Amino acid sequence: MAYTVAVRTLCEFTAKAGDLDLRFTPAPTALEGIAGHAAVTRARGAGYERELALEGSFGRLRVRGRADGYDPARNRLEEIKTHRGDLARQPANHRHLHWAQARIYGWLLCEARGIESLEIALVYYDVGRQKETRIEALHTREELRAFFEALCTRFLDWADQELAHREGRDAAMAALAFPHEAFRPGQRELAEAAYRIAMHGRCLLAQAPTGIGKTVGTLFPVLKALPGARIDKLFFLAAKTPGRQLALHALERITGTAAGAPLRVLELVARDKACEHPDKACHGDSCPLAKGFYDRLPAARAAALAGGAMDRAPLREVALAHSVCPYYLSQELARWTDVVVGDYNYWFDGGALLHALAQEEGWRATLLVDEAHNLVERGREMYSAQMDPAALHALRPKAPPKVKRALGRLARAWDGLAASQQEAYAVHEKLPDDWLDALQNASAAIADHLAEAPQEPAPQLQQFWFDALAMLRLAESFGEHSVFDVTLRAGPRGPQALPCIRNLIPAPFLGERVRNAQSVVLFSATLAPDGFYRDMLGLPEQTAWIAVDSPFAADQLNVRLVRSISTRWQDRERSVAPIAELVARQYRAQPGNWLAFFSSFDYMARVAAALREREPDWPVFQQSPAMPEAQRREFLDRFVPGGRALGFAVLGGSFGEGIDLPGDRLVGAFIATLGLPQVNPVNEEMRRRMGRAFGAGWDYAYLYPGLRKVVQAAGRVIRTREDRGTVVLIDDRFARPEVRALLPAWWRLQLDA
Repeated sequence: MAYTVAVRTLCEFTAKAGDLDLRFTPAPTALEGIAGHAAVTRARGAGYERELALEGSFGRLRVRGRADGYDPARNRLEEIKTHRGDLARQPANHRHLHWAQARIYGWLLCEARGIESLEIALVYYDVGRQKETRIEALHTREELRAFFEALCTRFLDWADQELAHREGRDAAMAALAFPHEAFRPGQRELAEAAYRIAMHGRCLLAQAPTGIGKTVGTLFPVLKALPGARIDKLFFLAAKTPGRQLALHALERITGTAAGAPLRVLELVARDKACEHPDKACHGDSCPLAKGFYDRLPAARAAALAGGAMDRAPLREVALAHSVCPYYLSQELARWTDVVVGDYNYWFDGGALLHALAQEEGWRATLLVDEAHNLVERGREMYSAQMDPAALHALRPKAPPKVKRALGRLARAWDGLAASQQEAYAVHEKLPDDWLDALQNASAAIADHLAEAPQEPAPQLQQFWFDALAMLRLAESFGEHSVFDVTLRAGPRGPQALPCIRNLIPAPFLGERVRNAQSVVLFSATLAPDGFYRDMLGLPEQTAWIAVDSPFAADQLNVRLVRSISTRWQDRERSVAPIAELVARQYRAQPGNWLAFFSSFDYMARVAAALREREPDWPVFQQSPAMPEAQRREFLDRFVPGGRALGFAVLGGSFGEGIDLPGDRLVGAFIATLGLPQVNPVNEEMRRRMGRAFGAGWDYAYLYPGLRKVVQAAGRVIRTREDRGTVVLIDDRFARPEVRALLPAWWRLQLDA
């Protein structure tokens, strides 16, 4: 059995040494890199060969990759790197790695074409100055062969270990037994569907109710399918921390994560949560965990892979024991693990790590997307960008001269953007060329300054540059999926414009990422109607759909529909007292732990205050805006078995989904809203755009997102087949046929007057 490795991976594994150092240049954007490569190759002669696919073997090792370019007339192979700034400041280990890659490609080319000697050139292209620097060296075929074999020899022991691990992993997964005595009702149906999708390389949209064990019901069958479907990597992607924790616990139950376990499982954690020295920069002169990072990486990598669990806490222990950065150690380990558990952004974001690695390495990757209803809004966030003129005004006084001039031009264009608009909010039919040109100029000036400045960059300047790059990147892909809008606000010198490229339909971006995976299972308790999610996520036409029946009986949940109270905006004030009276009456009749959900913090606070006024001794408490994690835990800890609690929360917030209060930790929920998004200019533009694209503007912009939040909140009440509880839906609109059609089919509604 051969082990296949990419040229870049081989070189990084065997030839990378020294410090972790991100200082040399603010790297060009992906678009600038592509344009830079094109500028270099365009200047070459007519016979110049671009993007040469090359492959070679050494024993059981197969090495493959794409060389940037070859000029047959000059017999010169080129490795092209784009950059900004003075090349003299490039760390030696960067140049060493580039030469290693070029020489490996050189041998592969010599072997493929019978070339006896070859000129190899590192071509550095400064995208700011549009200047090319070429460093050349002449190598014989034998020199390149010896270099290739030396690197391969160093890698072979690792390759043998990886091959043995893969064989052991596949054998263990084929023999994997279900971790419980039996499947729960509905869980087998979900598992069988997920297995078929993994085996046939397709996409599945699975609606499965709370309580059937969706995490185990998707992980187990896909793990079983790893050997048969020849899946290299399994990525479990979640919207929130609780989803990741559930996946890690499920994987431990299914396979075990002790030392020597057949499956390597890695948790990816955000940089701000993993960083040990947030006050230091990522280079050896500042951070001790960056100093000699690549020299200590092999031992840390081997220890992490041999130690079993690689979630946040144990991985941190390994990293600190070897004096390396935990965050960058986890990034390196992503190449060598079987299952990665992380946030959506690691695959779906524009600069996603796992997606980039999969494309580079040619992995056959399967995605499990947890609580996939969240991916619509998260996708919109990933592909939207907004800029605040306050950040520009704060930078200008202290900016270096060249940057200050560019920022001054941008400020004038920004003032023009505000002056051209009369309304507080407006959607522009096309992107403002003058403002974007000025932003591009300012971005380039900042990039040049950061590339040349020997000192650490000012955080505000760097953040402004990142924001500008995000805006410019989205401007390149602007289309019908997004709008450019400007919101005006009062400023010290007149109106200020807040420009935004706002993604409304994430399908073009997310759909491409779905298609780049070998197979995908998207699952949630609320994915109806499926057509909405197919449209929003850009799923393939052949995407399968399954709706698993609920394991719960109708008599487990008493669903009351109160039609005598309207929670519409114009009726809010007069609804406060009736809702407080309703909550009090229900609580007296059925004391215990209750949650009450409202459409806004203000509405929630008014009803909570009215209830306290009526019953000052009752245990009434409420969610606060931007509640820290510790306070969220305290909120949930008040729901004790056999207790009495009246918790007030906002629908769609921290307590509306993703929390588990089984048994009598929660006996009921009041939902005083349809959850419809607020009617405002942004959402109205969403409604118009959805109507134009799909012919169902109101449903796509308001009804479907609102009812999803209602069903998610109600799902907190019944968590197991032994639970009993009550849900009180407060609003006459719940009785409408189009609304009732979106509620779970197993609910039996009791209509109040």
